Amino acid sequence: MYAKRVFSDLSSLMAAAGAAVLLASVPTVVNGQQQVDSDGADETVDVELPAIEVLQEAPTQVEKKKPKKTVKPSQQPVAQQTPSQVSGPGEFAELEEGDGTAFASGGIFDGPPGDGDTLGRGTSGIDGYLATGTSTATKTNTPIKDIPQSITIITKELTDDQGSNDVASALRYVPGVAVQQGEGHRDHITIRGQETTADFFVDGVRDDIQTFRDLYNAEAMEVLKGPAAMIFGRGGGGGVVNRVTKKADGRSIYEGTVEFGSYDRKRFTADVGQAITSDFAVRLNAMYEDSATFRDFSWLERYGINPTMAFKLGDNTKVHLSYEYKVHNQNVDRGGPSINGVPFEYPREVYFGQPDVSFSEFESHVATATIEHKTDFGLQIRNHTFYGNYYKLYQNVFSNSAVGAPGPGLVELDGYQDPMFRENFINQTDFSYSFNMGPQVRQTVLAGIEVAFQDSSRFRNLASFNTPLSGINTLNVPVSNPTVFNPVFFDRPSRRRFTNLQSTSFYIQNQVEITRYFELIGGIRFERFDLEFRNGLDGTVLGRIDEEWSPRVGAVIKPTTDLSLYASYSMSFLPQSGDQFDNLRVDAADLEPEQFENYEVGFKWEIAPRLFFTGALYQLDRKNQRVTIGPDLTAATGLTRTKGGELGLSGYITDEWQIYGGYANTNSNIEDAGTNVARVGNSVEATPRHSFSLWNRYQLTDMWGVGLGVLHQSSWFPEAGNLVEVPGFTRVDGAVYFDLNENWSAQLNVQNLFNEDYWIASHNDDNISYGAPRSAYISVKSKY
Repeated sequence: MYAKRVFSDLSSLMAAAGAAVLLASVPTVVNGQQQVDSDGADETVDVELPAIEVLQEAPTQVEKKKPKKTVKPSQQPVAQQTPSQVSGPGEFAELEEGDGTAFASGGIFDGPPGDGDTLGRGTSGIDGYLATGTSTATKTNTPIKDIPQSITIITKELTDDQGSNDVASALRYVPGVAVQQGEGHRDHITIRGQETTADFFVDGVRDDIQTFRDLYNAEAMEVLKGPAAMIFGRGGGGGVVNRVTKKADGRSIYEGTVEFGSYDRKRFTADVGQAITSDFAVRLNAMYEDSATFRDFSWLERYGINPTMAFKLGDNTKVHLSYEYKVHNQNVDRGGPSINGVPFEYPREVYFGQPDVSFSEFESHVATATIEHKTDFGLQIRNHTFYGNYYKLYQNVFSNSAVGAPGPGLVELDGYQDPMFRENFINQTDFSYSFNMGPQVRQTVLAGIEVAFQDSSRFRNLASFNTPLSGINTLNVPVSNPTVFNPVFFDRPSRRRFTNLQSTSFYIQNQVEITRYFELIGGIRFERFDLEFRNGLDGTVLGRIDEEWSPRVGAVIKPTTDLSLYASYSMSFLPQSGDQFDNLRVDAADLEPEQFENYEVGFKWEIAPRLFFTGALYQLDRKNQRVTIGPDLTAATGLTRTKGGELGLSGYITDEWQIYGGYANTNSNIEDAGTNVARVGNSVEATPRHSFSLWNRYQLTDMWGVGLGVLHQSSWFPEAGNLVEVPGFTRVDGAVYFDLNENWSAQLNVQNLFNEDYWIASHNDDNISYGAPRSAYISVKSKY
């Protein structure tokens, strides 16, 4: 339904952007003979400046470091590189130890990437818990130390060691990110005081459907902090989360994992890949899980399958195709209520609501196609097409008051049903060109176009209890027995929302290295956001067009090869239609978008080979928030300000000891709340002031290793009114690893070793979730 309007517009947009890039970026000399000073004498050499170095296209997993173990040549780890020399293998690679560059062997893309290869696919330079490069923050292959923005990378080895199977569990160990409850049916996080359900991406493309995301087909996950609209478009005020998926890279891999443990967990994953010919490779990832939790009446069934393939169309053209089918069904559990300004304490397995009618169903079909081409004169072009078709239904009965609000010893239950259909089409075209402007200056110019269409239909039906249209819209039940089995009928229409979104973006960026000591990056994105909204209940049709510019500038100083210092400024915007862009009210149709403005300074320091220490200080203002200024009257005058600092550490203390973690201090306050003057000075919801995490893995022998993690989060307020405060918590996790040989391994993960009682997340003042008690899980992996 989109093809005609997409490609008629796209052809003219691509032509215009391509011409602009060529005019802006053709150098006087490209990789030619340059005069440089070498040892005090002039001589003629081929100039290859290291600032924007070649990075691998696909993440390469390096074998875990173990003492005194002989590694086969095909498994040799990549030699350590300085961040200004980050390099990596071609897509179909077996790793060879040598000069720090991994070469492809017998795969579709033989040999190291050529000079000028800049467009990348995400994380690179992976070595255990450490990653030294990425293209996510800039769309070009860039060493982490050259990115003037805070970024945390979670590698597959780390998530495997922690036993993290989904996005939420992995993000809990990222300081500055608070994982919220999501009403029991979706990923919902807060980054730097900005909550979001939509700032999730997969391979750089928006993945905003509301569901829980599994990691079965992820090679790495990246958290870019601070406004990121220059690269990702609207939203992303506090940052974005990007998953880098596994690709058909030509390596022979046959891997299966079985997991079982507490609360009847049963999970199976498979990863199978092979080069079929010298020009064609395939890969298949699959997952099935049937589990429960410590809560009464809980259940979960999810499964997914993700075949991918890659092939060459000539020496300079590559094609990647992918399809994913995923189903995620589970009960919906929104925790329990509050009492006198704190969470209500009750047996942590007790369910508040009607469990038989509280569940979520999700089904998705996602197809992608990526074409990459490099011209003879070095211009790189990538076109990425994403199509997603989604169905989602969730319905629930949940606590909707504080204990005692409807009467002594009582709590109110309410309910609704929410079906949703969504169709996304996104096409991105990037052009990149890297060249030398002289013996001490190198530039990498990026320009691109993104065209997106999103059609959504979302309904809501409120509950009637006992009989259809009974007039009994809520139930007051004893808090001592809050689980009910009354008949529930979702027969009262509350919402009928139909939205059509069309957005078109142009962006351009330049990365300039001026000697090896100094780099500049600057870019800007123009986005036209055209939203049409129809209310199916009253027939109201509203529309709004926003045209916004989102800049980012930064500077990096590298006084030594091991240290970089940076400063940056960035902006982003969010239309008043909300995070999911499906709620354009009459009183908001004329309001300007919210704006996010971020100032940041920081450092990235390789304090030892394969050990990175990072830090950042920032101020993030969120302006134009909708606030009430009178009866039935709102204005975009609200303001929140977040000031904070972050520290991160990842890599190897020794060859046997890996570490990952950090600390964040997040001070987020309401500066302007319209007529709600009592809220001024309050903390922003779901934003703990302090968060700390530290995960360790120590390899005791060739066969045995242990892991230990500490997770701390200070108290937070579920709502901006700050009427209820959820206590902070400290949780200790552990693991034991056993490698029988190169083909068989097993591990035991124990979460909450000391069986602490604590609350882990909230949605509002009366939907607060307990954390799990001590839980143990065993996984067995076979790999050939």
